[in-house]
Amino acid sequence: MGSRGQGLLQGLDRHGTMSTLEGMRTLLVGCGAIGSVMAAELTRAGRDLTVVTGNTETRDRIRERGLQIRDLKGEWSVRLPRDPVARASELVGAPPFDACLLATKTTTLEEAVREALPLLSPDASVVCLQNGLPEERVAAIVGVERVVGCVVGWGATLLGPGQSARTSRGGLQLGCLRGGREAAVGRVAALLGGPFETHIVEDLIGVRWSKLAINCATSTLGAVGGDTLGRLLSHRFVRRLALEVWAEICAVARAVGVRLGRVSGTLDIEQLALTERERRQRIGSLSLVVKHAVLYAVGMKFRRMRSSMLVALERGRRPEVDWLNGEVVRRGAQAGVSTPLNSALVELVHAIAAQRQRSGLDTLRAFYEHHVASA
Repeated sequence: MGSRGQGLLQGLDRHGTMSTLEGMRTLLVGCGAIGSVMAAELTRAGRDLTVVTGNTETRDRIRERGLQIRDLKGEWSVRLPRDPVARASELVGAPPFDACLLATKTTTLEEAVREALPLLSPDASVVCLQNGLPEERVAAIVGVERVVGCVVGWGATLLGPGQSARTSRGGLQLGCLRGGREAAVGRVAALLGGPFETHIVEDLIGVRWSKLAINCATSTLGAVGGDTLGRLLSHRFVRRLALEVWAEICAVARAVGVRLGRVSGTLDIEQLALTERERRQRIGSLSLVVKHAVLYAVGMKFRRMRSSMLVALERGRRPEVDWLNGEVVRRGAQAGVSTPLNSALVELVHAIAAQRQRSGLDTLRAFYEHHVASA
């Protein structure tokens, strides 16, 4: 955490904000992999939490059995402070909420915000937990001063309704857009800082773009490859695809004036992205060996993680690719930067969603042979 982040949290303690959390009513919208872990940990920490699941089967399962979590230390379950609901409209008439944690998919983000907005107090913070670049979309609805970005540095996989597995360690990075309120970030840090390792970052956008790059590689390639991240990244051609995807993203980021920051102090995407020289030196490059070694290690760390986009495809739901690689393609077009590989991945994921293609290692290998090896 930078000096400003440390000062904010110290200030929260001095002014007693931490002690007011008992009366802080929090609404969590979305109970998939990330949302379930968030809800369970916040409940264990004694937070006053109400959950909107968006799914009646999930609602019923949580009411019956509580949230069931598998983490790196074992399995446990917890009962929510009150029964979850399937729709935010079911809470109309309840006392207003002081914070709203948005854990929905990017595909339903605007709809979720508009449904939750009438339930919030006028100065409630609205926290974006999604992948991609969600803060601008939410700010257009609630105002930039209320938006807090939260970059999740740990992984989770949905096992079933109300059942999630946390697949890796990591913390949360909080920040706001230009025009946002630092006090709102501080309040959210107090809310989340007990259950999770939480840091306030100076440059939210830089961290967001790094997480975007990670998801454009891991989530999308995982959806196409149809396997866990560990198994996929054990293949050299998959690691090469990730490096190529990052090269395009870094080019777009530079064109729009974004300097990528590190997610939870780990990967430096700008250092890992493929260079033109490395693209020409397909073998025998020491720098390429190092980059492949880093990605192999990432695969080992997140070896149990299955792409949330792959889960969505398996369930017949709309994939998030338009807000990941598609975001890169749109911003690249606006900046005059070509992004052929990301564009082709968007098309391929949509072909899988339409059942014109199938997820699998052979599909991913064919994509590599056509777009990279033959280039």
